[in-house]
Amino acid sequence: MEKGRLTMKKFLALLLSLAVAMGASPAILAAEEQVQPLPTWAYGVLADGYAMGLFGDELYTDHGKTITDEQLNKMTQVVADKLALLGVEQREADDTGLVLDTTRGGVLNALYQEAAAYAFPGVEEGPEAFMTEVGAIAGDGTGLNLDRPCTLLEGAAMANSLILNLYDQQNAGSLGLLWKAEGNGNTLYLLGSIHTDVNNTYPIHKQLRDIILNAEQVTFELDFNDQAQIAEFAAMQTYADGTTLADHISPELYQVVVETAAQMGMDEQTIAQYKAWALANSFSSLATMDETTSSNAMAIDMYVNAKAVNAGIAIDAVETYAFQGGIFDGLSPEYQEVYLASGLLMILDPDSMSQQTKDALTAVLGEEAFEPATQEALQEEVAQIGAMMDTWKSRDVESFDQIYDKDAILNSDDELNSKLFTDRDPGMIAYADEYLKREGSHTGLLVVGAGHMVGETGVVQGLKDLGYTVEVVPAP
Repeated sequence: MEKGRLTMKKFLALLLSLAVAMGASPAILAAEEQVQPLPTWAYGVLADGYAMGLFGDELYTDHGKTITDEQLNKMTQVVADKLALLGVEQREADDTGLVLDTTRGGVLNALYQEAAAYAFPGVEEGPEAFMTEVGAIAGDGTGLNLDRPCTLLEGAAMANSLILNLYDQQNAGSLGLLWKAEGNGNTLYLLGSIHTDVNNTYPIHKQLRDIILNAEQVTFELDFNDQAQIAEFAAMQTYADGTTLADHISPELYQVVVETAAQMGMDEQTIAQYKAWALANSFSSLATMDETTSSNAMAIDMYVNAKAVNAGIAIDAVETYAFQGGIFDGLSPEYQEVYLASGLLMILDPDSMSQQTKDALTAVLGEEAFEPATQEALQEEVAQIGAMMDTWKSRDVESFDQIYDKDAILNSDDELNSKLFTDRDPGMIAYADEYLKREGSHTGLLVVGAGHMVGETGVVQGLKDLGYTVEVVPAP
Protein backbone atom coordinates (compact mmCIF):
# COMPACT_ATOMS: atom_id res chain seq x y z
CA MET A 1 0.00 0.00 0.00
CA GLU A 2 2.49 2.59 -1.19
CA LYS A 3 0.11 5.49 -1.72
CA GLY A 4 -1.19 5.53 1.84
CA ARG A 5 0.59 3.53 4.46
CA LEU A 6 -1.52 3.91 7.61
CA THR A 7 -2.40 0.28 8.22
CA MET A 8 -3.51 -1.62 11.29
CA LYS A 9 0.02 -1.42 12.70
CA LYS A 10 -0.44 2.31 13.17
CA PHE A 11 -3.82 1.68 14.72
CA LEU A 12 -2.26 -0.75 17.19
CA ALA A 13 0.19 1.99 18.13
CA LEU A 14 -2.68 4.38 18.79
CA LEU A 15 -4.56 1.76 20.75
CA LEU A 16 -1.75 1.52 23.27
CA SER A 17 -0.66 5.13 23.40
CA LEU A 18 -3.53 7.64 23.24
CA ALA A 19 -6.61 7.67 25.44
CA VAL A 20 -8.49 10.09 23.17
CA ALA A 21 -7.87 7.93 20.10
CA MET A 22 -10.40 5.43 21.35
CA GLY A 23 -13.04 7.99 22.14
CA ALA A 24 -12.51 7.92 25.88
CA SER A 25 -15.34 9.70 27.64
CA PRO A 26 -16.11 10.44 31.27
CA ALA A 27 -17.85 7.78 33.31
CA ILE A 28 -21.18 8.73 34.84
CA LEU A 29 -20.20 8.63 38.45
CA ALA A 30 -20.99 11.47 40.76
CA ALA A 31 -24.03 11.60 43.00
CA GLU A 32 -24.98 15.07 41.76
CA GLU A 33 -25.57 13.60 38.29
CA GLN A 34 -28.35 11.34 39.55
CA VAL A 35 -32.06 12.17 39.45
CA GLN A 36 -32.27 10.36 42.78
CA PRO A 37 -28.87 9.89 44.43
CA LEU A 38 -27.62 6.35 44.73
CA PRO A 39 -27.14 5.04 48.27
CA THR A 40 -23.54 5.27 49.40
CA TRP A 41 -23.00 1.50 49.42
CA ALA A 42 -23.90 1.29 45.72
CA TYR A 43 -20.77 3.07 44.51
CA GLY A 44 -18.73 -0.08 45.05
CA VAL A 45 -20.91 -1.86 42.48
CA LEU A 46 -20.76 0.66 39.66
CA ALA A 47 -17.39 0.17 37.94
CA ASP A 48 -17.34 -3.63 37.82
CA GLY A 49 -21.03 -4.11 37.08
CA TYR A 50 -21.03 -1.48 34.35
CA ALA A 51 -17.82 -2.84 32.79
CA MET A 52 -19.24 -6.37 32.68
CA GLY A 53 -22.45 -5.11 31.10
CA LEU A 54 -24.76 -6.11 33.95
CA PHE A 55 -26.53 -2.79 33.54
CA GLY A 56 -26.30 0.41 31.55
CA ASP A 57 -26.95 4.05 32.19
CA GLU A 58 -30.52 3.24 33.24
CA LEU A 59 -29.20 2.31 36.68
CA TYR A 60 -28.58 5.96 37.48
CA THR A 61 -32.23 6.90 37.03
CA ASP A 62 -34.10 3.64 37.65
CA HIS A 63 -32.07 2.08 40.45
CA GLY A 64 -34.95 2.23 42.92
CA LYS A 65 -37.52 0.73 40.57
CA THR A 66 -38.46 -2.95 40.54
CA ILE A 67 -36.24 -4.91 38.20
CA THR A 68 -37.94 -5.91 34.94
CA ASP A 69 -37.90 -9.37 33.36
CA GLU A 70 -35.78 -7.98 30.53
CA GLN A 71 -33.21 -6.52 32.92
CA LEU A 72 -33.07 -9.76 34.92
CA ASN A 73 -32.62 -11.83 31.77
CA LYS A 74 -29.74 -9.59 30.71
CA MET A 75 -28.06 -9.99 34.10
CA THR A 76 -28.45 -13.77 34.19
CA GLN A 77 -27.00 -14.06 30.70
CA VAL A 78 -23.94 -12.02 31.70
CA VAL A 79 -23.54 -14.18 34.83
CA ALA A 80 -23.83 -17.34 32.72
CA ASP A 81 -21.25 -16.11 30.21
CA LYS A 82 -18.75 -15.06 32.87
CA LEU A 83 -19.05 -18.21 34.99
CA ALA A 84 -18.64 -20.41 31.92
CA LEU A 85 -15.15 -18.93 31.42
CA LEU A 86 -13.92 -20.22 34.78
CA GLY A 87 -13.63 -23.81 33.60
CA VAL A 88 -15.21 -25.21 36.76
CA GLU A 89 -16.54 -28.76 36.50
CA GLN A 90 -20.15 -28.86 35.38
CA ARG A 91 -22.84 -30.54 37.44
CA GLU A 92 -26.45 -31.57 37.02
CA ALA A 93 -28.46 -28.79 38.64
CA ASP A 94 -31.82 -29.45 40.28
CA ASP A 95 -34.02 -26.43 39.75
CA THR A 96 -37.21 -28.14 40.90
CA GLY A 97 -39.42 -25.72 42.78
CA LEU A 98 -37.30 -22.64 42.07
CA VAL A 99 -39.54 -19.63 41.59
CA LEU A 100 -38.09 -17.14 39.13
CA ASP A 101 -39.73 -13.74 39.36
CA THR A 102 -38.84 -10.14 40.23
CA THR A 103 -38.94 -10.54 44.00
CA ARG A 104 -35.64 -10.62 45.85
CA GLY A 105 -36.09 -14.36 46.24
CA GLY A 106 -36.92 -14.83 42.57
CA VAL A 107 -33.84 -12.86 41.46
CA LEU A 108 -31.70 -14.79 43.94
CA ASN A 109 -33.01 -18.06 42.46
CA ALA A 110 -32.38 -16.93 38.88
CA LEU A 111 -28.78 -15.99 39.61
CA TYR A 112 -28.18 -19.10 41.73
CA GLN A 113 -29.45 -21.24 38.86
CA GLU A 114 -26.53 -20.07 36.71
CA ALA A 115 -23.99 -20.91 39.43
CA ALA A 116 -25.66 -24.24 40.16
CA ALA A 117 -24.61 -25.51 36.74
CA TYR A 118 -21.06 -25.79 38.13
CA ALA A 119 -19.46 -27.58 41.08
CA PHE A 120 -18.66 -24.50 43.13
CA PRO A 121 -18.07 -25.27 46.82
CA GLY A 122 -21.35 -25.19 48.74
CA VAL A 123 -23.59 -24.88 45.67
CA GLU A 124 -25.40 -28.06 46.66
CA GLU A 125 -26.70 -26.33 49.80
CA GLY A 126 -29.32 -24.49 47.77
CA PRO A 127 -30.01 -20.90 46.69
CA GLU A 128 -30.33 -19.07 49.99
CA ALA A 129 -27.41 -20.74 51.76
CA PHE A 130 -25.06 -20.61 48.77
CA MET A 131 -25.79 -17.02 47.78
CA THR A 132 -25.39 -15.89 51.38
CA GLU A 133 -22.16 -17.82 51.79
CA VAL A 134 -20.55 -16.29 48.69
CA GLY A 135 -21.65 -12.80 49.73
CA ALA A 136 -24.12 -12.29 46.89
CA ILE A 137 -26.99 -11.30 49.17
CA ALA A 138 -27.31 -9.76 52.59
CA GLY A 139 -30.19 -8.80 54.82
CA ASP A 140 -31.00 -5.57 56.66
CA GLY A 141 -30.96 -6.99 60.17
CA THR A 142 -34.52 -8.27 59.95
CA GLY A 143 -33.87 -10.98 57.37
CA LEU A 144 -33.27 -11.38 53.64
CA ASN A 145 -36.74 -10.04 52.71
CA LEU A 146 -37.03 -12.51 49.86
CA ASP A 147 -40.73 -11.78 49.26
CA ARG A 148 -40.16 -8.07 48.69
CA PRO A 149 -39.90 -6.71 45.12
CA CYS A 150 -36.28 -6.55 44.03
CA THR A 151 -34.98 -3.20 42.81
CA LEU A 152 -32.73 -2.88 39.78
CA LEU A 153 -29.87 -1.84 42.06
CA GLU A 154 -30.35 -4.82 44.38
CA GLY A 155 -30.36 -7.20 41.43
CA ALA A 156 -27.24 -5.59 40.02
CA ALA A 157 -25.49 -5.86 43.38
CA MET A 158 -26.37 -9.56 43.68
CA ALA A 159 -25.14 -10.38 40.17
CA ASN A 160 -22.00 -8.29 40.55
CA SER A 161 -21.09 -9.83 43.90
CA LEU A 162 -21.79 -13.35 42.66
CA ILE A 163 -19.41 -12.99 39.71
CA LEU A 164 -16.64 -11.22 41.61
CA ASN A 165 -16.73 -13.52 44.62
CA LEU A 166 -16.70 -16.68 42.52
CA TYR A 167 -13.85 -15.33 40.41
CA ASP A 168 -11.97 -14.46 43.62
CA GLN A 169 -12.64 -17.94 44.93
CA GLN A 170 -11.11 -19.41 41.78
CA ASN A 171 -8.17 -16.94 41.75
CA ALA A 172 -9.40 -15.72 38.36
CA GLY A 173 -9.81 -12.45 36.50
CA SER A 174 -7.68 -10.18 34.35
CA LEU A 175 -4.32 -9.38 35.96
CA GLY A 176 -3.20 -6.48 33.78
CA LEU A 177 0.30 -5.51 32.66
CA LEU A 178 1.47 -4.29 36.05
CA TRP A 179 4.84 -3.22 37.43
CA LYS A 180 5.89 -1.91 40.84
CA ALA A 181 8.40 0.92 41.14
CA GLU A 182 9.97 1.76 44.50
CA GLY A 183 12.28 4.47 45.75
CA ASN A 184 12.71 7.01 48.58
CA GLY A 185 10.14 5.15 50.68
CA ASN A 186 7.45 5.52 47.99
CA THR A 187 5.71 2.97 45.80
CA LEU A 188 4.22 3.64 42.38
CA TYR A 189 2.37 0.86 40.59
CA LEU A 190 2.54 1.11 36.80
CA LEU A 191 -0.44 -0.25 34.85
CA GLY A 192 -0.12 -0.43 31.09
CA SER A 193 -3.56 0.12 29.65
CA ILE A 194 -5.11 -0.95 26.37
CA HIS A 195 -7.72 1.59 25.36
CA THR A 196 -10.44 -0.90 24.51
CA ASP A 197 -12.67 -3.69 25.85
CA VAL A 198 -12.27 -7.02 24.03
CA ASN A 199 -11.68 -10.71 24.68
CA ASN A 200 -13.61 -10.80 27.97
CA THR A 201 -11.51 -8.16 29.68
CA TYR A 202 -13.75 -8.13 32.74
CA PRO A 203 -13.89 -8.96 35.58
CA ILE A 204 -10.55 -7.68 36.85
CA HIS A 205 -8.59 -9.87 39.27
CA LYS A 206 -8.92 -9.03 42.96
CA GLN A 207 -5.19 -8.30 43.19
CA LEU A 208 -5.50 -5.41 40.72
CA ARG A 209 -8.82 -4.25 42.16
CA ASP A 210 -7.21 -4.03 45.59
CA ILE A 211 -4.20 -2.11 44.25
CA ILE A 212 -6.57 0.43 42.71
CA LEU A 213 -8.55 0.83 45.92
CA ASN A 214 -5.46 1.06 48.14
CA ALA A 215 -3.79 3.79 46.11
CA GLU A 216 -3.65 7.27 47.59
CA GLN A 217 -3.72 8.73 44.08
CA VAL A 218 -4.38 7.37 40.60
CA THR A 219 -2.88 9.18 37.61
CA PHE A 220 -3.95 8.77 34.00
CA GLU A 221 -2.91 10.18 30.65
CA LEU A 222 -5.99 12.43 30.91
CA ASP A 223 -8.37 13.57 33.62
CA PHE A 224 -11.53 11.86 32.42
CA ASN A 225 -13.60 13.83 34.93
CA ASP A 226 -12.62 17.36 33.80
CA GLN A 227 -15.71 18.55 31.98
CA ALA A 228 -14.09 21.78 30.78
CA GLN A 229 -11.25 19.87 29.13
CA ILE A 230 -13.66 17.39 27.58
CA ALA A 231 -15.71 20.23 26.12
CA GLU A 232 -12.54 21.78 24.73
CA PHE A 233 -11.58 18.51 23.10
CA ALA A 234 -15.07 18.09 21.64
CA ALA A 235 -14.70 21.50 20.03
CA MET A 236 -11.29 20.54 18.61
CA GLN A 237 -12.91 17.65 16.73
CA THR A 238 -15.14 19.91 14.63
CA TYR A 239 -14.37 22.61 12.08
CA ALA A 240 -14.66 26.16 13.36
CA ASP A 241 -13.47 28.03 10.25
CA GLY A 242 -16.64 27.76 8.20
CA THR A 243 -15.46 24.70 6.29
CA THR A 244 -16.79 21.14 6.48
CA LEU A 245 -15.31 17.69 5.97
CA ALA A 246 -16.17 17.95 2.28
CA ASP A 247 -13.62 20.75 1.92
CA HIS A 248 -10.77 18.62 3.31
CA ILE A 249 -11.05 15.22 1.62
CA SER A 250 -11.85 14.00 -1.89
CA PRO A 251 -15.52 14.07 -2.99
CA GLU A 252 -15.41 10.32 -3.51
CA LEU A 253 -14.09 9.56 -0.01
CA TYR A 254 -16.55 12.05 1.47
CA GLN A 255 -19.42 10.11 -0.09
CA VAL A 256 -18.13 6.86 1.44
CA VAL A 257 -17.97 8.53 4.85
CA VAL A 258 -21.53 9.84 4.54
CA GLU A 259 -22.89 6.44 3.47
CA THR A 260 -21.02 4.61 6.24
CA ALA A 261 -22.17 7.07 8.88
CA ALA A 262 -25.76 6.75 7.68
CA GLN A 263 -25.63 3.03 8.44
CA MET A 264 -24.75 4.01 12.00
CA GLY A 265 -27.64 6.45 12.30
CA MET A 266 -25.72 9.69 11.67
CA ASP A 267 -26.93 12.20 9.07
CA GLU A 268 -24.71 14.09 6.66
CA GLN A 269 -25.19 17.44 8.37
CA THR A 270 -23.81 15.99 11.61
CA ILE A 271 -20.96 14.04 10.06
CA ALA A 272 -19.78 16.96 7.93
CA GLN A 273 -18.91 18.97 11.04
CA TYR A 274 -16.20 16.52 12.15
CA LYS A 275 -12.57 16.60 11.17
CA ALA A 276 -11.08 13.68 9.30
CA TRP A 277 -8.95 12.52 12.24
CA ALA A 278 -11.92 12.56 14.63
CA LEU A 279 -13.98 10.35 12.32
CA ALA A 280 -10.97 8.11 11.71
CA ASN A 281 -10.67 7.58 15.47
CA SER A 282 -14.34 6.66 15.71
CA PHE A 283 -14.34 4.29 12.75
CA SER A 284 -11.10 2.63 13.83
CA SER A 285 -12.35 2.06 17.36
CA LEU A 286 -15.12 -0.12 15.96
CA ALA A 287 -12.46 -2.51 14.67
CA THR A 288 -11.40 -3.26 18.25
CA MET A 289 -14.80 -4.58 19.30
CA ASP A 290 -15.72 -8.25 19.35
CA GLU A 291 -18.61 -10.39 20.51
CA THR A 292 -17.34 -10.18 24.10
CA THR A 293 -17.33 -6.38 24.21
CA SER A 294 -19.98 -5.37 26.71
CA SER A 295 -22.80 -3.07 25.66
CA ASN A 296 -20.98 -0.35 27.59
CA ALA A 297 -17.58 -0.93 25.87
CA MET A 298 -15.58 0.34 28.87
CA ALA A 299 -11.88 0.75 28.13
CA ILE A 300 -9.47 -0.28 30.88
CA ASP A 301 -8.41 3.22 31.89
CA MET A 302 -12.06 4.28 32.10
CA TYR A 303 -12.77 1.33 34.39
CA VAL A 304 -9.88 2.21 36.70
CA ASN A 305 -11.02 5.83 36.74
CA ALA A 306 -14.56 4.84 37.72
CA LYS A 307 -13.28 2.46 40.39
CA ALA A 308 -11.02 5.12 41.88
CA VAL A 309 -13.47 8.03 41.72
CA ASN A 310 -16.22 5.98 43.33
CA ALA A 311 -13.84 5.17 46.19
CA GLY A 312 -12.98 8.85 46.68
CA ILE A 313 -9.35 8.43 45.56
CA ALA A 314 -7.50 11.50 44.28
CA ILE A 315 -7.11 11.70 40.49
CA ASP A 316 -4.33 13.34 38.49
CA ALA A 317 -3.24 13.43 34.84
CA VAL A 318 0.05 13.57 32.98
CA GLU A 319 -1.37 15.28 29.89
CA THR A 320 -4.43 17.25 28.78
CA TYR A 321 -7.16 16.66 26.23
CA ALA A 322 -5.95 19.71 24.31
CA PHE A 323 -2.44 18.26 24.13
CA GLN A 324 -3.61 14.89 22.82
CA GLY A 325 -6.11 16.51 20.46
CA GLY A 326 -3.30 18.70 19.18
CA ILE A 327 -1.36 15.58 18.16
CA PHE A 328 -4.07 14.81 15.63
CA ASP A 329 -4.81 18.40 14.72
CA GLY A 330 -1.16 18.81 13.76
CA LEU A 331 -1.21 15.97 11.25
CA SER A 332 -0.93 16.92 7.60
CA PRO A 333 -4.17 16.94 5.55
CA GLU A 334 -2.80 14.10 3.42
CA TYR A 335 -2.08 11.97 6.48
CA GLN A 336 -5.53 12.60 7.93
CA GLU A 337 -7.15 11.48 4.68
CA VAL A 338 -5.12 8.25 4.71
CA TYR A 339 -6.01 7.69 8.37
CA LEU A 340 -9.71 8.14 7.58
CA ALA A 341 -9.60 5.84 4.54
CA SER A 342 -7.75 3.22 6.59
CA GLY A 343 -10.35 3.37 9.33
CA LEU A 344 -13.09 2.78 6.77
CA LEU A 345 -11.14 -0.09 5.22
CA MET A 346 -10.99 -1.82 8.60
CA ILE A 347 -14.74 -1.75 9.26
CA LEU A 348 -16.23 -2.23 5.78
CA ASP A 349 -16.63 -5.67 4.22
CA PRO A 350 -14.69 -5.79 0.93
CA ASP A 351 -16.98 -8.55 -0.42
CA SER A 352 -20.13 -6.45 -0.08
CA MET A 353 -18.50 -3.11 -0.89
CA SER A 354 -19.68 -1.19 -3.96
CA GLN A 355 -17.23 -0.52 -6.77
CA GLN A 356 -17.62 3.19 -6.09
CA THR A 357 -16.46 2.68 -2.49
CA LYS A 358 -13.54 0.51 -3.57
CA ASP A 359 -12.45 3.12 -6.09
CA ALA A 360 -12.61 5.89 -3.49
CA LEU A 361 -10.49 3.95 -0.97
CA THR A 362 -8.06 2.79 -3.66
CA ALA A 363 -7.52 6.38 -4.76
CA VAL A 364 -6.22 7.18 -1.27
CA LEU A 365 -4.63 3.91 -0.17
CA GLY A 366 -3.37 2.50 -3.46
CA GLU A 367 -4.11 -0.58 -5.54
CA GLU A 368 -2.71 -2.93 -2.89
CA ALA A 369 -5.50 -2.11 -0.44
CA PHE A 370 -7.80 -4.79 -1.82
CA GLU A 371 -5.26 -7.41 -2.75
CA PRO A 372 -5.79 -10.71 -0.90
CA ALA A 373 -2.44 -10.49 0.88
CA THR A 374 -3.28 -7.03 2.24
CA GLN A 375 -6.74 -8.05 3.38
CA GLU A 376 -5.34 -11.15 5.05
CA ALA A 377 -2.69 -9.06 6.79
CA LEU A 378 -5.34 -6.66 8.06
CA GLN A 379 -7.37 -9.54 9.50
CA GLU A 380 -4.29 -10.95 11.18
CA GLU A 381 -3.50 -7.58 12.72
CA VAL A 382 -7.09 -7.19 13.94
CA ALA A 383 -6.61 -10.57 15.62
CA GLN A 384 -3.50 -9.18 17.28
CA ILE A 385 -5.73 -6.95 19.39
CA GLY A 386 -7.24 -10.04 20.97
CA ALA A 387 -3.79 -11.60 21.34
CA MET A 388 -2.49 -8.46 23.07
CA MET A 389 -5.47 -8.48 25.40
CA ASP A 390 -4.74 -12.11 26.28
CA THR A 391 -1.20 -11.10 27.32
CA TRP A 392 -2.69 -8.21 29.31
CA LYS A 393 -5.10 -10.53 31.10
CA SER A 394 -2.35 -13.00 32.01
CA ARG A 395 0.33 -10.36 32.71
CA ASP A 396 2.63 -11.89 30.09
CA VAL A 397 4.93 -8.94 29.49
CA GLU A 398 7.35 -10.87 27.28
CA SER A 399 4.64 -12.02 24.87
CA PHE A 400 3.12 -8.56 24.81
CA ASP A 401 6.48 -7.09 23.78
CA GLN A 402 6.76 -9.60 20.95
CA ILE A 403 3.30 -8.83 19.58
CA TYR A 404 3.49 -5.07 19.96
CA ASP A 405 7.08 -4.60 18.72
CA LYS A 406 7.53 -1.01 19.85
CA ASP A 407 11.02 -0.86 18.31
CA ALA A 408 9.53 -1.36 14.85
CA ILE A 409 7.13 1.51 15.46
CA LEU A 410 9.89 3.82 16.66
CA ASN A 411 12.15 2.93 13.75
CA SER A 412 9.56 3.68 11.06
CA ASP A 413 9.42 7.06 9.34
CA ASP A 414 5.72 7.60 10.03
CA GLU A 415 5.02 11.22 10.95
CA LEU A 416 2.85 10.26 13.92
CA ASN A 417 5.36 8.03 15.70
CA SER A 418 7.44 10.77 17.28
CA LYS A 419 4.24 12.43 18.47
CA LEU A 420 3.02 9.17 20.01
CA PHE A 421 6.13 8.06 21.86
CA THR A 422 9.36 9.98 21.32
CA ASP A 423 7.76 13.26 22.40
CA ARG A 424 5.63 11.79 25.20
CA ASP A 425 7.47 8.97 27.00
CA PRO A 426 9.92 11.40 28.67
CA GLY A 427 7.07 13.37 30.25
CA MET A 428 5.58 10.23 31.73
CA ILE A 429 8.95 9.13 33.09
CA ALA A 430 9.43 12.57 34.62
CA TYR A 431 6.00 12.42 36.27
CA ALA A 432 6.75 9.01 37.79
CA ASP A 433 10.14 10.25 38.96
CA GLU A 434 8.58 13.24 40.71
CA TYR A 435 6.03 11.02 42.43
CA LEU A 436 8.73 8.69 43.73
CA LYS A 437 10.70 11.68 45.03
CA ARG A 438 7.86 12.87 47.29
CA GLU A 439 8.55 13.32 50.95
CA GLY A 440 7.06 10.72 53.23
CA SER A 441 5.74 7.32 52.26
CA HIS A 442 3.15 7.23 49.49
CA THR A 443 1.54 4.60 47.30
CA GLY A 444 0.14 5.56 43.92
CA LEU A 445 -0.93 4.08 40.61
CA LEU A 446 0.02 5.38 37.16
CA VAL A 447 -2.22 4.20 34.30
CA VAL A 448 -1.08 5.02 30.77
CA GLY A 449 -1.10 3.20 27.45
CA ALA A 450 0.88 -0.04 27.62
CA GLY A 451 2.93 1.19 24.68
CA HIS A 452 4.40 3.86 26.96
CA MET A 453 5.45 1.33 29.59
CA VAL A 454 7.56 -0.94 27.41
CA GLY A 455 10.63 -0.57 25.22
CA GLU A 456 13.92 1.23 25.64
CA THR A 457 12.19 4.62 25.81
CA GLY A 458 9.33 3.46 28.05
CA VAL A 459 8.46 4.31 31.62
CA VAL A 460 9.69 1.01 33.08
CA GLN A 461 13.17 1.27 31.53
CA GLY A 462 13.29 5.02 32.14
CA LEU A 463 12.76 4.58 35.88
CA LYS A 464 15.33 1.79 36.00
CA ASP A 465 17.82 4.12 34.32
CA LEU A 466 17.13 6.66 37.07
CA GLY A 467 18.05 4.09 39.71
CA TYR A 468 14.63 2.96 40.85
CA THR A 469 13.72 -0.66 41.53
CA VAL A 470 11.07 -1.68 38.99
CA GLU A 471 9.72 -5.20 38.76
CA VAL A 472 6.71 -6.96 37.27
CA VAL A 473 4.20 -7.59 40.07
CA PRO A 474 4.07 -11.38 40.64
CA ALA A 475 0.75 -12.99 39.78
CA PRO A 476 -1.06 -14.34 42.86
